[in-house]
Parts: sequence; C-alpha cells; structure tokens
Amino acid sequence: MARYTGSKCRLCRREGIKLYLKGDRCYTSKCALERRSYPPGQHGRMRRKPTEYALQLREKQRAKRIYGVLEAQFRNYFTKAERQKGLTGENLLRLLERRLDNVLYRLGLAASRSEARQLVRHGHVLVNGRRVDIPSYLVKVGDKISFAPVAKSSPRVQELLERAAQSSPPAWLRYDPNAETGEILAFPARDQIDVPVKEHLIVELYSR
Repeated sequence: MARYTGSKCRLCRREGIKLYLKGDRCYTSKCALERRSYPPGQHGRMRRKPTEYALQLREKQRAKRIYGVLEAQFRNYFTKAERQKGLTGENLLRLLERRLDNVLYRLGLAASRSEARQLVRHGHVLVNGRRVDIPSYLVKVGDKISFAPVAKSSPRVQELLERAAQSSPPAWLRYDPNAETGEILAFPARDQIDVPVKEHLIVELYSR
C-alpha cells in the first residue's frame, strides 16, 4: 500500500501549522515549526499573495496530511461524501474521523495517527473483539475498540492505556479505563471535529 515516507515535520512547515504528526515531540521545543516557521525549500521565505485555487488546494492538502491519506483515497472519500445526505464538506470530515486509526488516536490510545496506523497494521487492535488490521476501516455506532490481549504485554501499549485513562476523548466517543475499551457513541457533528480545515474550500476545489 502506498504511503508517505518523507519528513513529517516538513509537512507541518508546508502547511504553516502544527499537524501533530509526530505525537509528543510536537509539544516540545524540538518541533521543526518552532525553529523554522516558514515553508521548506529555497523559496520558503518568499511572501506571495495566494490565488483562490492555491487556497483551495492548500485546504485539501492540509486535510490529507492531517489524516494521513493519499490523493486517490481522499478522492474516494469525497465521492462517497457527495452521495450522502447533508453538506458534502461535513460528510467528508465525518468519514475521515470514522477511520479506525483516527478513532484510536482520538481515544488517546495512540500518540499520533501514524502510531495508531502502525498499531492497527500490526494486528494489535480489536473491533468488537475481532482483529482488524485495516487503518481505513470505518467504525460504526456501538463499535467497541480495544487492544488484543497479547499486545497488552507490550510496555508501550501499557503506556498508551495509562494515557487513555487520563485523556478526555470527544463527546462522540467514550473510554472505559476499567474495561480498557473505547466505544463509538455517535457519529461526530462538525463542532466536535477540531481540525483546522475549511471544508467548503475542498468542495469548491473538486467542483471546479
């Protein structure tokens, strides 16, 4: 499966905001955006007035990078969002939020979406007691997320379980620290999705 293998800090600098792609490192002074708050490349310090198309493209790229999906997959999400009732932009973000790797991150069971993706890929995550190793799996209301019993012997997984017990997931999710299980209570509303993305610009871009 295709995936981005370049520098994650470079993506944050390109977007001009922290995308929190490297987990806890993003909260420290080691964050590349703290030291170099301008875009990468030899022309990074140049200031230009962006065109309307550039603004739309930037929003699409930002959404892709936040959720860690590539172009073809992102376009498929958009096509699916168009076919659903309601606002296409909100439907798009809702689909992205329902990805298993994102839900794991939102529950506090991973420090970043990339770590969540790795945990899922390695077969450490269960959905309703069954192993799911597809990061793009779309969760449904009532689904319960947990780590496989074998995975709980890992010191890192124990750290993540402690992290989740102290975190506050969004209102559409619930984490039970006693059962060490997360649950999908509802699909997220737009005001419960705290990503810095103007989804209407993405809709305008694909509607050109």
